[in-house]
Amino acid sequence: MKKKVTGDNIKTEIGKWTFGGKVSNTFDNHIKKSIPLYEWCHEIGVNLSDFFLKDNSACYDVGCSTGTFIKKLSDRNKKKKKIKFYGIDEVHPMIKKAKKKCKNNKDIIFLNKNFLNLKFKKSSFISSYFTIAFVEPSKRQKAFNNFYNSLDWGGGLIIFDKVRAPDARFQDMMTTIYNEYKVSAGYSPDEILNKTLSLKGVLDPFSSKANQQMLKRAGFADVMTIFKFITFEGYLAIK
Repeated sequence: MKKKVTGDNIKTEIGKWTFGGKVSNTFDNHIKKSIPLYEWCHEIGVNLSDFFLKDNSACYDVGCSTGTFIKKLSDRNKKKKKIKFYGIDEVHPMIKKAKKKCKNNKDIIFLNKNFLNLKFKKSSFISSYFTIAFVEPSKRQKAFNNFYNSLDWGGGLIIFDKVRAPDARFQDMMTTIYNEYKVSAGYSPDEILNKTLSLKGVLDPFSSKANQQMLKRAGFADVMTIFKFITFEGYLAIK
């Protein structure tokens, strides 16, 4: 099957979306155009880190891609002592880009691993941007459990991701509005359709309710929605 363009020189096939190959070359631009208020989501996370990152603490960014957010965290907290930042991504080209971007940030360690198979150190802050919906549903609760278990008491978890609407009528409305947003961002109707088809069986968002239920089952008693824009949502959960 011939590969089709999904925008920003990214080519893929039906049900074959991947963050590997040459995707890392245009990823930063692609995600900023694809996700409304993406940089503002980063701003929220950076500001929230002030409440959790202290001297001699550890931080994880799960699905760190090219290292943009973890670099912002490191820069924000550079006056604090002995904080270790761990960026995790299983896609090697992404980690390669991240290491180059953060070469002057000696407090950042990148791990080219699947975070589900990683034993986390005790940490005070964990972030995950637009990653969890790509985790197989049968393994998703394990991810939330691992986050909870690795956090220190009082530690914070922030998760931003795509979500489904609570019913079919709302979902239809939100999908239409999101498609109109992507057109306004410069993507053609063919590119939008090709991207949608490439994500079949790869991206599987849960509803807001389901995400919060998983956080509760993991042990998080204190959970708050900190961002909401059409089909995208952010949460803060405190252990």
